[in-house]
Amino acid sequence: MAVSMPAISFKSVSKAYPSPRGPKATGAGSTFLALDNVSFDIEEGEFFGLLGPNGAGKTTLISVLAGLTRATSGQVQVLGSDVQADYAMARRKLGVVPQELVFDPFFSVRDVLRIQSGYFGVKNNEAWIGELLESLGLSDKANANMRQLSGGMKRRVLVAQALVHKPPVIVLDEPTAGVDVELRQTLWQFIAKLNRQGHTVLLTTHYLEEAEALCGRIAMLKNGKVVALDKTSELLKGASANVLRFKIDSELPIQLARRARITGRIVQFPAHSALEIEQYLAAVREAGLQAQDVEIRKADLEDVFLDVMGAAEVAV
Repeated sequence: MAVSMPAISFKSVSKAYPSPRGPKATGAGSTFLALDNVSFDIEEGEFFGLLGPNGAGKTTLISVLAGLTRATSGQVQVLGSDVQADYAMARRKLGVVPQELVFDPFFSVRDVLRIQSGYFGVKNNEAWIGELLESLGLSDKANANMRQLSGGMKRRVLVAQALVHKPPVIVLDEPTAGVDVELRQTLWQFIAKLNRQGHTVLLTTHYLEEAEALCGRIAMLKNGKVVALDKTSELLKGASANVLRFKIDSELPIQLARRARITGRIVQFPAHSALEIEQYLAAVREAGLQAQDVEIRKADLEDVFLDVMGAAEVAV
């Protein structure tokens, strides 16, 4: 019986840069480890999330995967093709949507997709190009020059470019950063459809509700290391508490604020029991404040993410 291979395989991947800064520096004049012995596999057909704070190493890892950056050590494969030793085959199997809006201002949207098809040697691709334009809401912009498009429309074209050669593995690096709700919904409907058809998807995003809704498994990076790797359901199941959430119109006392997650007027505390909930609310009342719109909710991926990052910080 044939043994299936991972869609993406990272084996002991490290990436070092000169001129070190910050806590990962190994000494004056030495190197900074942007990636530190990263190892995990993504199976065929998975919708996989790669999460981490800014500077965690997510984009560096994707750059290594795409062959844009050479790893200092380790090996990366796409469906069995090494991204360095067999770059052409690995790149053909991969479609990458980058963070940056990079585009050629001299061509129309349709011409950009035709040129990208030619880059991969794909002929007679008009039907698929038409489907991409329709699915991503670009049909009425097909003959527009790239310079004429809004930022959101340009991002749609980047997605279409990444998919024009029908890659079995799709990498989305912050694909919905700064885009409107309509594009987010259109994009996720289309990508979810491709995933159901068997395409493997690797997603990085700071919108953790997207990762929770879409990703079956998640890896979390911090300081270039994998600090969590599990099914999304298991990560949520392992959350330490429910969450007490309310609004206030004034600042919390420092001793309370240190234990809370505060976003504007919204205050959230991890709550392990009914007694702990009452103690928090009593402390708010004793401070002369009034809690409004009080609710108890289940911990979500953002809560898990903050717990994991906090634990990783303590471990360092």
